[in-house]
Amino acid sequence: MAATYTFDVFSSLDGYGAAGADWTGYWGKQGPELLDHRLALYDEEQRMVFGANTYRAFAQMLASSTEESDVRDPWVTRMRNLPATVVSRTLEGPLDWPDATVVSGDAVEVVARLKEESAVPLRSHGSLSLNRALMAAGLVDRLQVTLFPVITGRTGLDRIFQDAADFDLELIGNRTLDGHVQELLYRPTLH
Repeated sequence: MAATYTFDVFSSLDGYGAAGADWTGYWGKQGPELLDHRLALYDEEQRMVFGANTYRAFAQMLASSTEESDVRDPWVTRMRNLPATVVSRTLEGPLDWPDATVVSGDAVEVVARLKEESAVPLRSHGSLSLNRALMAAGLVDRLQVTLFPVITGRTGLDRIFQDAADFDLELIGNRTLDGHVQELLYRPTLH
């Protein structure tokens, strides 16, 4: 039986994965319920999957942060300590990640093989272009969108579904965190 693959992404209401200007992490909307829930999600045994750009961004963000920084929330620390596969044609190991392996090749082929071989679920946080390709190939079993109550029309960065294929989404779970952040869990199918 193939491992379940979850594409986990943070989003503004207008579909951006990040924002510039004076926005802070989580768009300043995180609360204790969100952070506790994230830690619980990442407490489960699983393997992370990243593209090279997201791996580089996480590694740089963590290297330039201090122990007290929001960047080092307990769930992020836990994520960094999970086994990880970084799909890249440009990176070479060893990586500055405790249990990460670089796999070169076509992302669709690499993840299809991982799904067949992995004894634990697979999860990717971010890695937008990688996950758009995996969704188009039918390899994403769950799309987990954490929707923050902001519109970043002028300062939004990283359109999550820019140039993505068309999908029907079946809602399989939802919750409200800290009274204003929505977590939506979907099963995507190509339209």
